[in-house]
Parts: sequence; structure tokens; C-alpha cells
Amino acid sequence: MSFEKQEAFPICKINLGLNVVRRRNDGYHDLETVFYPVPLHDNLSIAPLRLSDAPYALQTVGAPIAGDAESNLIVKVYRQLCEDYELPPLDIYLYKRIPMGAGLGGGSSDAAAMMRLLNDTFALGMTCEEMEHRVARLGADCAFFIQARPSFATGIGDQLTPIDLSLRGWTLVLVKPDTFVSTKEAYGGITPRQPEVALTEALLRPVEEWRAVVKNDFEESVFRAHPEIAAIKATLYDMGAAFALMSGSGSTVFALFRHHMDSLDEVFPDCFVYQATLKL
Repeated sequence: MSFEKQEAFPICKINLGLNVVRRRNDGYHDLETVFYPVPLHDNLSIAPLRLSDAPYALQTVGAPIAGDAESNLIVKVYRQLCEDYELPPLDIYLYKRIPMGAGLGGGSSDAAAMMRLLNDTFALGMTCEEMEHRVARLGADCAFFIQARPSFATGIGDQLTPIDLSLRGWTLVLVKPDTFVSTKEAYGGITPRQPEVALTEALLRPVEEWRAVVKNDFEESVFRAHPEIAAIKATLYDMGAAFALMSGSGSTVFALFRHHMDSLDEVFPDCFVYQATLKL
């Protein structure tokens, strides 16, 4: 099967609010959140694998990725599709810009991008709905990245409803300290409860009013265990952010400003920092 090198650019997401509403009988939790796409991206490419009898070769550069190749979600997507389609051996390259363990969904986005890339390159004929169903087996938020449009997520984060929400023109700042927060740790400090104001209702208000009504239930316990993350949020508000919140289970804090911010690297010298004017 002959093909040329193909590329994709997996983006990431932030959580505009996150309410953990109940504990399920299967040990998971039902939540309510809004996934919003962010243009910070990785670079993913596939090419024919030559001079090797292996089914694939994976090269990763940039931000470090824990685990071996077989545990990488990109490889799991390839392995899954090989069960149903005839795919050639691949040379897979990933330049990782999105930090891991950050609450930004970078690994899930890579998986979704791989699904789309294989579907398009080899004309597999899967619809968006089929790709979402397949990739959701690998992680609750993976399906979001197939279409990557603002969505209200319920269930364990896998039930998606597109919403009419735009942050076009806002300056987004991401700040991630050198702190890892495990999902198990984050959920361990949670007491599920219904929010006082429904998230979809809260997000209808002006961004400047979100601070009072849009919450992330993980913040209380995560901030208690990692005060450096709480300090980042407080600093962003001191700098004039209209809204700031930890994304997902952390450790990234995002903020929305009305204008471009200078000297962020000086304010957060030991952190990963990203800034962009949103266009969606």
C-alpha cells in the first residue's frame, strides 16, 4: 500500500467549569463540564516504514512521555484499527508540545488525531460518529477531539453535546507548574454534589461574572495538596484576569484576559507558559 508522508496537528482543551455530581456504581464519577478547544498543538506524522519487519516504529520528541510504545494511545489506535482494516507498517513521529499530566487532554487529542489521520490517509470510510465511538474506548475525553468543537460533556466526560459558545478575541494564558497531579489523587479528595448554578446556565453570563459561578470541584483538594497551583491562579487574578480556573484535574491553570500579556515568563519562571488570542 503506497502513500506519502501525512501530518496532523492535535490541539488541546480546557475545561470551562467541572462539576463532579455523583459517584457511579462502577467506581467512576458522573461529571458536567464544557470542553473548549485550544490552539496549542502537537505535531503528528505517519510515513511508510522501511528497512524493518516491525509493524510500526514510534519516535517521540519534545515533552517527555511516560511508558513504552505499546502503552501510547497513538499506537493503541493503530493496533485497534489493524484488527478491522488492512494497514501497512508505519513510521510514526510525534513532536510533543502539549505538556503531559496537565489537564489539557494532550494524549487524548493525539489519539483522536491518529484516528482521523489513518481514516483519511487510507480511505477507511469511518464517519465522525464511528471514530468517536472507537476512540472513546481509550479515554473518556478522546471523542471530543474528533470534531473539537465547544461541547457540554456529561457521563464520565464521554457524552458530548455541542454548544454555542465563543471566546473569540479573548487572550488565553496557560500556566503549568512542574507539578504532577494524578487523576486518582484528584478524585480522592472529591465529595460529589450538584452545583448551585447549572454550568450551562452559568456560562451564559458575561465572562467577568464567571468567577462567582463557574467552579472546578477538583480545585479545593488539589490546591490544599499543591498550594503552588493555587498561587498561580491568585497571581493571574492579580494580573487582571477576567477569569481563571484550573483545567481538569490539573495541574494547568488557565486565564482569560482582554489583551496580550507581557513578561509572563518572568512572572512564572519555572512553569510552562502559553499565550494565544482565541479565534473560535
